[in-house]
Amino acid sequence: MKTPLVAVIGRPNVGKSSLFNRFLKKRMAVVNNESGITRDRNYALCDWAGRDFFLIDTGGMVPGTKKSMEKIVLEQSEVAVAEADLILLIVDCQTGPDGIDEKIARLLIASGKSILLLANKADNEFLENERFQFERLGLGEPLPISATTGRGVGEVLDKIVECLPATDGTETATDNIRIAVIGRPNVGKSSFINKLIGQERVIVSALPGTTRDAIDTLFEINGKKYTLIDTAGLRRKVRVTEDVEYYTTLRTLRAIENSHIAIILIDAIEGLTVQDMKIIEDAVDARRGVILAVNKWDLVEKDGKTADQYSVRIKELAKTFDYIPIIFISCLTGQRVNKTIEIIDKVHENWNRTLSTSSLNEFIEEAVNKQPPAAARGKYIKFYYVTQTESCPPTFLFFCNYPMLLQRSYLRYIENQLRLKFQFEGTPLRIKIRKK
Repeated sequence: MKTPLVAVIGRPNVGKSSLFNRFLKKRMAVVNNESGITRDRNYALCDWAGRDFFLIDTGGMVPGTKKSMEKIVLEQSEVAVAEADLILLIVDCQTGPDGIDEKIARLLIASGKSILLLANKADNEFLENERFQFERLGLGEPLPISATTGRGVGEVLDKIVECLPATDGTETATDNIRIAVIGRPNVGKSSFINKLIGQERVIVSALPGTTRDAIDTLFEINGKKYTLIDTAGLRRKVRVTEDVEYYTTLRTLRAIENSHIAIILIDAIEGLTVQDMKIIEDAVDARRGVILAVNKWDLVEKDGKTADQYSVRIKELAKTFDYIPIIFISCLTGQRVNKTIEIIDKVHENWNRTLSTSSLNEFIEEAVNKQPPAAARGKYIKFYYVTQTESCPPTFLFFCNYPMLLQRSYLRYIENQLRLKFQFEGTPLRIKIRKK
């Protein structure tokens, strides 16, 4: 299932970042009364009423501007609009519509995308009535909302979910394993792909993929078909480096969504960076199988470092992702590049695996006997049974008497025990708890 992308659009200082934070129930975007604070992208996975979607905050749009910084922000917002499945146009109830709002509305209507008009700063009934003046934008009746007080937030989120593209709610694993090759610029993504699909491979086709400017390369090894989604080429000629980063970030998200397995390349010399961690989080949030490939290993080996030492360091920095397999490669020499296919096959098998209910019930009995859940509020928590409801990735539904009293630490314990018993290397797991 492809996770929809919802873009938050509007002129400067209408409260886009405040709404972004309100929707996510946490402070992520920088909020300030000065206009133009948000200059680059800010995105996060949001969930409401059982639906997941990526929420993207953008800077203030000023169509037709001559200022260099406003031009940068405008281009970034246009990229977000092009990628979005749904657009939230934010306007200000307290100032009313102006010429910029009208220009933005015309641009959005021309895009042909689904649009919700949100009248922010409707902090009370009087201000809420001011929203009707925005009907002249031609986008229907504005929905009143207040990022400051939370007024109307639930209703707007319900409407967002209602407008998202329909889906059957499940991911499917086809015979053709789709692999996204992602990572920071200049870590060797193109070199990795060139080595992997060298002359000894049978390239079936190379056609434009669903992600704009990407090339999906279908190839075959020993009768098994794979599709490589190359994000290395996801760049365009632009004037500003910052704009390139914004463009490639959205394309990388789309590449992840179109894949089954994400191979994340990191630079062995630089080590695991904060940006690498964010890319890993994006792949895990999208519930894809994940493999970490450490490139330029031939240079590190010369310094006497071992793979075991390096792996320990990575797992210290990324403790919550210690289930992700690590392979040490050199795209220059071809060292272990072909071995990634074996790991891809194994991770895809884990991502697509289904366990029997009987084996899961045996598991939960063993796990509880080994470490019972702590009592809470004088109540003892009892598990009744567990079943797997989905694969891609494996999703498990546990039934117990007091789901709300289960501690988060115990859920982590259950996940760790699942991995220990069933060897779910490289795939995220989803655990749901329900009252019997």
